Amino acid sequence: MQPIPLRTTVIGSYPFPGWLEFASGHLDQFGADDFAELQDDATSIAIHDQIRAGLDVITDGEQSRLDFNLSFYGHIDGLDREPAPPRRFGPPAHDQRGKHTIVGELSAPRGLGVVEEFARLQRLAPAGPVRKASIPGPYTLSGRLLPNSRYPDRWAVAEGLLPLVREEIRRLVEAGCAEITIDEPSMSCYAHKEDTSRMVDLFNRTAEPAWGRSRLSTHLCFGNYKARAVGPRRYAPMFPDFLRFTVDELHLEMASREFAELECIAEIAKSHDVSVGIVDVKSYYIETPQDVAERVRRCLEFAPAERLSFAPDCGLSQTARWAARRKLANMVEGVHLVRKELGLS
Repeated sequence: MQPIPLRTTVIGSYPFPGWLEFASGHLDQFGADDFAELQDDATSIAIHDQIRAGLDVITDGEQSRLDFNLSFYGHIDGLDREPAPPRRFGPPAHDQRGKHTIVGELSAPRGLGVVEEFARLQRLAPAGPVRKASIPGPYTLSGRLLPNSRYPDRWAVAEGLLPLVREEIRRLVEAGCAEITIDEPSMSCYAHKEDTSRMVDLFNRTAEPAWGRSRLSTHLCFGNYKARAVGPRRYAPMFPDFLRFTVDELHLEMASREFAELECIAEIAKSHDVSVGIVDVKSYYIETPQDVAERVRRCLEFAPAERLSFAPDCGLSQTARWAARRKLANMVEGVHLVRKELGLS
């Protein structure tokens, strides 16, 4: 059960400040100490905005990642990291992200960087909110790597990445990380055409180092690169198989889908906590606290307060910061309205 009924949380990413967007395109002009200062300052800003909104759970905002998962390839040996996007111009979409070529055995002798991110969060965040780390799972990471004779298909690539992610999770647990999200949006994007039982097996083997040692969650959405989705936006193909994920909480994208399939949280809540995406990160309509409160009440028709938490649909990195701040503040205020109605304040 949720440690806090009707808990408020986030997925992981937060918008870069404008100056960091600019600096990330000119990193060759910065020294190592300058770069560390950039990361500390941006993380402090992300923490500040989340604390000010009143969230129960915060992250570092993934401010040291150039993208939700693309930065991870910089930590992996055995790659030719010079991707050539098949399409550079026209409307933004996933085919504008290049794929890396595998040229050797996949390894990460220096780790994947998430432990260092968590240490920064621990150092900079005040006492109070729960501090959560997030890491993409091997199936999602495999999507940007081209198979070769050694790793002949996406599943083989994912298997090659699995020990790298497992080791990072093990190190996160050892570092005292009490809450870890394993992001696997590619599983939800492709569940309609892939073997979901195979996905569950891959996921559970990845998560094993944290079983019973940290609170585990996974984020299942339909893609958010440039606010674009990938694949049919339906949860039905994932269940009941995904109920076998060895996690405490499943996070579902609901707001951008007008709460279609909301009834599925009733079945999930029998065995897992469920975090409902209650504000739409792909829309610049700013949900009011009253909007949020009404959505919380709808969720309570299907699941008890002790099983529910609430978050944006996805990470906020693709949303302008002014909107992200207002969406988070209104989300928390709306959830607190219902907490008060239920005597949970």
